[in-house]
Amino acid sequence: MGHPSILHLEVEGGIATVTLNRPEARNALSFALMTEIEAALAKIAADRSVKVVVLAANGPAFCAGHDLKEMRALDGRDAVAAVFAQCARMMTAIVRLPQPVIAKVHAMATAAGCQIVASCDLAFAADSAKFATPGVNIGLFCSTPMVALSRVVGRKQAMEMLLSGQAIDAATAQGWGLINRAVAEADLDRTVAELAGQIAAKSPYTVRVGKEAFYRQIEMDLDQAYAYTAEIMTGNMLAADAAEGIDAFLTKRHPVWQGC
Repeated sequence: MGHPSILHLEVEGGIATVTLNRPEARNALSFALMTEIEAALAKIAADRSVKVVVLAANGPAFCAGHDLKEMRALDGRDAVAAVFAQCARMMTAIVRLPQPVIAKVHAMATAAGCQIVASCDLAFAADSAKFATPGVNIGLFCSTPMVALSRVVGRKQAMEMLLSGQAIDAATAQGWGLINRAVAEADLDRTVAELAGQIAAKSPYTVRVGKEAFYRQIEMDLDQAYAYTAEIMTGNMLAADAAEGIDAFLTKRHPVWQGC
């Protein structure tokens, strides 16, 4: 990594943990940090030993969104556009990563930080965490965070966050579908580790195929979605891991995945 101090990447037991590490800046997404996240995800995507990813952060906030000091220092439209293009590439990389990504949110996630949470496949938060898209408060509507947010929560709830700029608590975020579950802060690490371990024990081929299919079909109409997923299930049924998994189920033994 070019900036090892601002991002940590650790892999253990098939679980990669990517940790934002700009605590002094509340993990604001500088151009360098976004570049490092994208590079880390590319490295993970190519590593078949990694079965699941946990996205975490150090410091008093999960992520405060874009680095506004850096943004204000930019000169010209092209420079500003480059930052948002880099952000879009990073967010898209989370969605398109073959492995599932779990956001572990220990504290406040705002603007593009909330966008990260919405972009992850799963999200768990400490019950003290809060979430907001507060750009409207400073004259900068959270238009790009809106893309991810509006795909995971209801329209009225998304518009409430976007138009009011007010933070919601973790319980509300769970009720609205932004996160899977709010848990006691002391239980957050264990909760995420247990789920990551459960996912890591599954067929990596099946999980990879399933994640890609989920995001593809969700944008299709009903007939297209059924036609597409029928093709996916046909291929999956004929895969080695499906044969192994079904045989293991029928003979009451643990499957041995081949990853294909």
